[in-house]
Amino acid sequence: MAWLPSVRRQWQSTVFVIVKQAANGFIQPLNVSSSLLDSTRIGTCSPSLIFHPCKSYNETGVGLQAFLNRRTLTTGSESRRAQGDQSNLSSQNATVGETKDGAESKSVKEDGEVKCLAGLGPTKPGEKARIVVLGTGWAGCRVMKSLDTKLYDVVCISPRNHMVFTPLLASTCVGTLEFRSVAEPVSRIQPALSRSPNSYFLLAQCLDIDTDNHEIYCETVGENGSKANHKWKFKVAYDKLIIASGAEALTFGIHGVKDHAIFLREVHHAQEIRQKLLTNLMLSDIPGITEEGKKRLLHCVVVGGGPTGVEFSGELSDFIKRDVHERYYHVKDYIHVTLIEANEILSSFDVGLRQYAIRHLTKSGVQLVRGVVKDVQSQKIILNDGTEVPYGLLVWSTGVGPSPFISSLKLPKSPGGRIGVDDWLRVPSAEDIYAIGDCSGFLESTNRTVLPALAQVAEREGKYLADHLNRIGKAGGGRAGDAKDISMGDPFVYKHMGSMASVGSYKALVDLRQSKEAKGLSMAGFVSWLVWRSAYLTRVVSWRNRFYVAANWATTFVFGRDISRI
Repeated sequence: MAWLPSVRRQWQSTVFVIVKQAANGFIQPLNVSSSLLDSTRIGTCSPSLIFHPCKSYNETGVGLQAFLNRRTLTTGSESRRAQGDQSNLSSQNATVGETKDGAESKSVKEDGEVKCLAGLGPTKPGEKARIVVLGTGWAGCRVMKSLDTKLYDVVCISPRNHMVFTPLLASTCVGTLEFRSVAEPVSRIQPALSRSPNSYFLLAQCLDIDTDNHEIYCETVGENGSKANHKWKFKVAYDKLIIASGAEALTFGIHGVKDHAIFLREVHHAQEIRQKLLTNLMLSDIPGITEEGKKRLLHCVVVGGGPTGVEFSGELSDFIKRDVHERYYHVKDYIHVTLIEANEILSSFDVGLRQYAIRHLTKSGVQLVRGVVKDVQSQKIILNDGTEVPYGLLVWSTGVGPSPFISSLKLPKSPGGRIGVDDWLRVPSAEDIYAIGDCSGFLESTNRTVLPALAQVAEREGKYLADHLNRIGKAGGGRAGDAKDISMGDPFVYKHMGSMASVGSYKALVDLRQSKEAKGLSMAGFVSWLVWRSAYLTRVVSWRNRFYVAANWATTFVFGRDISRI
């Protein structure tokens, strides 16, 4: 075993070189010691296991470049096996993205100067059918979780490698929960993405869909879904395509919203809100700031009276009453919250519950304003009646609508601009394409109402579609075009299970009616809060995150919220 320290040092040196090359955005063949590749000395760790093509690039730190240079890390029979693993890549026809000098695209070369992944070609006879899933939201993750990986290979393409448990996202903004408690890695939801040789997670976004050739065109992304400094464009062939890319926050075309407001849909949004809130609290204590300046800095404005806006306002009021009063004593009288809604808050809830929420929020110090935002500026918003509302933190939560990607697709649309689907969640004009979640809605020809953009709708659609695909896969219809003669089975039917919302101070609303017109159990108060917490704790995806959530709740109750600004 005396050779172990030497091998360890060589591995560390090799990994350092790889990471450094990835950070510099170019690829060079690696000069790896042959002793490092001697499987007789390393045991079961053969060169073919050094890199797994297209696995989560956040974890490896080297991404596509390492995969494309995989042949430089192999020798002899291992090299031939690695070349066989890449047989699905159409490298001869691939094009290279723009270089730093802005040069035009050029053909992929075999000398290692590769700037893009040629693609994953069509599945071959004897291979499992490939299902490509766009998105890692409630719908996409639910369908991946239930897909039978004995029948299908799964390729997930998304700008994020985790699912966000959105019902508890507001709690992370003020330190009630930590961010990792609401983020579930997709490799835990569907282990095949990191273990199966032909199932991958690709950190990228879809640019377009070629419905005739069963291919999608993608581009890698940077941090938080932003454009990457060095982009790779590639294509992926599919047997079945599931579009579950979600929706985007609605701004209604109001000037300044995207520049000055913070949305609350992703973990990085919650991080930004928390940073802004704590920064303003500390800045307001600096000598020389005027009274008006302090009031503006510590005025938190929430636009949108839906469940997200109300829950965030409730969390914020709790944070102010307990943590700000204890730890920011000098400015405790300046901080306040305003909730702006054009109509009724929590409009989908029972009237009695809405009135309870209004009374409770008002008692907690939240000012409720009915109005429409006309303009958003860097330090104030202007309402339609001319009222100016100064702010230090502006959170925008006014619902969702189709993303630019969904709008750009040449697919039929449902009312509201979503992708139109039939009773079985298929896109009728495109063979082997399905759409689920917030990005989809029933076509008018189905005579069915477009379902609301709710987590339970998306999750239910994902479960239904996974069962549907598993059934046709077992019947031999998994490959492209093979499901034409297979019975579709029962259409998708949605049954609303009710709505819940926390309003702060250990109070919540529970509305178990199936619709606004139906009769059912409705309750509010402390017992409802216990039901709310219990229900969401059991809905958290993994036992790991359930433990995190329960532990965070316990520590917050005993020690208060985490107010560190990191």
